[in-house]
Amino acid sequence: MGRGPFSFTPFKSNEFHGGYGSIQGEDVVLQREHTFSSTMELNTHEDQSQKQQRSFDFDHVTSEEFNFESVQPPKKFSFQETKGQKDKQVLPSSLASLELLSNYGRRFNKIGTQNIRCSVETCFSPQKLSTEEIIRVAGARYLQHSTQWHHDLCIPMHPYGMSLGVLSEEENRGVELAQFLLAAAERVGCQQFERASMLLSHLLWNSSGGGGSPVERVVVFHFSQALLERIKRETSGKVTLNKCVKNEEREMIEKLRLDTNMALTCHEKIPFNQVMQFSGVQAIVEHVAFQTRIHLINLDIGCGVQCTALMQALAERHERQVELLKITAIGLQGKTRLEETGKRLVSFAESLNLPFLYKIVFVRSITEIKAEQFGIEDNEAVAVYSPYMLRTMVSDFVSLEHLMRVMRKIRPTIMIVLELEAKHNSPSFVNRFIEALFFYAAFFDCIDTCMKQDYECRMRLEGILSEGIRNIVAMEDGERRVRDVKIDVWRRFFARYSMVETAFSESSLYQANLVTKKFECGNFCTVERNGKCLILGWKGATIHSISAWKFL
Repeated sequence: MGRGPFSFTPFKSNEFHGGYGSIQGEDVVLQREHTFSSTMELNTHEDQSQKQQRSFDFDHVTSEEFNFESVQPPKKFSFQETKGQKDKQVLPSSLASLELLSNYGRRFNKIGTQNIRCSVETCFSPQKLSTEEIIRVAGARYLQHSTQWHHDLCIPMHPYGMSLGVLSEEENRGVELAQFLLAAAERVGCQQFERASMLLSHLLWNSSGGGGSPVERVVVFHFSQALLERIKRETSGKVTLNKCVKNEEREMIEKLRLDTNMALTCHEKIPFNQVMQFSGVQAIVEHVAFQTRIHLINLDIGCGVQCTALMQALAERHERQVELLKITAIGLQGKTRLEETGKRLVSFAESLNLPFLYKIVFVRSITEIKAEQFGIEDNEAVAVYSPYMLRTMVSDFVSLEHLMRVMRKIRPTIMIVLELEAKHNSPSFVNRFIEALFFYAAFFDCIDTCMKQDYECRMRLEGILSEGIRNIVAMEDGERRVRDVKIDVWRRFFARYSMVETAFSESSLYQANLVTKKFECGNFCTVERNGKCLILGWKGATIHSISAWKFL
């Protein structure tokens, strides 16, 4: 088959019941660089010994600037936040100082495909606004009239006493509710918990977790619940530091995977899952084009959907037919499910007449993984597929460092990395809140658009996203497990392990765009290059990144 694109032949669900392979409790954010005013930044001063220990710190991604003395991994990294960084500072009395929120508002006029202007006083396009765009209007309006919130001790019946006549009734309601949410978040940041609770009570009285518009669900219900939990934690005085806690988001994803039919439905309905699957597989196929013995190490195999696309592509090769495809799955939990996935993959390989071997490396923790466990042979080309796995270890530095050292020892031909293009790791509560608000607004909008007819699946996915919101907004310190960072941060991190990024070919980009055309909502999806990686977005908001790497 050479180096061209493999044929686009979707597998049939009755032949292979795949799974939820690409959405990982995901969450979504716009690809932008933002900074807060100096009054909003936390005190990050460290003593000299702490500075010497800190070699790469994911907690300080608000500036995303790092200095590296060597490309070799240092003996010790630190993901821990500096003592005293817990969000206890009193914030300015007006959100007008929030450059981050202001930046999002100013970028309202940059969505060229929507033909919408930034100013809420001017005419809007008759096209319905997305959830994320409604949040932008609310942010701009809140900044414009923020002083009215600071001098009013009562809750206004309507923010600023006027609606935006150019918007529909539903959009005006969304803007109004979002403004109440921003006001409540500011009060929480200022530790004005009683006033914040009043605003949140008003919001929850006017919202629904299952019904209503995406604005009501994500902006009002889920974020309001998370803020209320944060208030309860702050006022109860119970603070947990460096406690080993479960990743609830991850647990919910594993539960979804147990229901293979629902997992497959979720995978098939969301365009991004298949876009990344096929573009990633195309990149792997190109890098092993001249190899006949291929070994794929899947860091999070799920139900095996990604593997079936690779198997189909390799089975279609006419030159240099595959002598053996070996797939090794790493398992931390759900051994039975991994075994069931293996049985389905073996059956699928037999239907393709493809020589195939499946293996599980089951460990209790990532730190137990050893290169020798994979049984890599000299005559096989190794590819690594990492779908949203590294993001789960940003809060667990020891495991992430160990995994990267093992990967470097293996030196795969290609390593495909899928991650959320988001900034959820700031030590500042307000920074995280605003970034998460825009990110999840876009994600909920996507799910609502793509799953209007699949209420049960939509509720399951939104439940996973809700857990991510809760962790980002309500938690602090060691309990905060959802710490997504953007591709620029990953690039700096990978450079420490002598990894170099390789560009996706035009064939991979072609595959990505081809997949979007299959979906009715595909015109809302965007696939763009960011350097050598691909960034996937929804209605102008960036959500996912997929990148390819080699080891020097």
